[in-house]
Amino acid sequence: MIHTQRIQKAIRFAIKTHEVYQKQKRKGKDIPYITHPLTVGLILARAGADEDTIVAGILHDTIEDSAPGKKVSREMIAERFGVNVAQLVESVSEPNKELPWDERKRNACDRIKHYSRSSLLVKSADILSNTSELINDYEREGEVVSSRFNAPKNKRIQHYLDAITAIGERCANNPLVEDLQLIMHKLRSIHERGNRQVMPTKAPERR
Repeated sequence: MIHTQRIQKAIRFAIKTHEVYQKQKRKGKDIPYITHPLTVGLILARAGADEDTIVAGILHDTIEDSAPGKKVSREMIAERFGVNVAQLVESVSEPNKELPWDERKRNACDRIKHYSRSSLLVKSADILSNTSELINDYEREGEVVSSRFNAPKNKRIQHYLDAITAIGERCANNPLVEDLQLIMHKLRSIHERGNRQVMPTKAPERR
C-alpha cells in the first residue's frame, strides 16, 4: 500500500509544501519538518489504513502550514487526490491559527468528538508521531526541551492527554489505541518527573 502511485504523489506534494517552498523545520531543531507527515503516513500504513487515509495523513499539515504565496486549499487537494482526502485533511486542520493557543487546542479536542473513523486514525497517527518525538527529546535532553515551545510544558502535555482520551472515547476499534495508551503513560511520567525537578527544596528548620 505504501508504494501506490497516489501515495507517492502525496509524498511529492508534501515535500514541495514543507521542504521546497519554505524549508520548514521541526520546532527548535534542524530536522526537516517533512519527517513528521511521512512518519504519520508510515504509522497509518502499518496500522492497515486504506489508501485515502494514508494519503490524508501525509498531507494532513499542508493546508494549515503552507507557505505564504504557495497556500494549499481544500479545493487544490480535492482536485489532485479526491474529495474524500480533502475532507479528511480539512477535518484535522486548525481553521484559525491566529487564536490563542489555549483556545485552539480546546477547539481541536472538541472537534475530535465529531470525527469520522478515518479522521480519528489520522489524528491518532499525528499525535503518536509528535509525542514519540517529544518523549525521546525529553529523555535525551531533559527539561531544556520545554524552551522550544511557547506554551508551558504542563499545558502541552495536558492537551495531548485530553486528545488521546477523546479519541479513545470515540473509537473502540482504533488499531492505534494501545500505542496511544502507552504514550499517555510516558507523558504522565515525564510530567511528574519534571514537577519533582522544579519543586523547591525545603530549607532546614532552625533550632
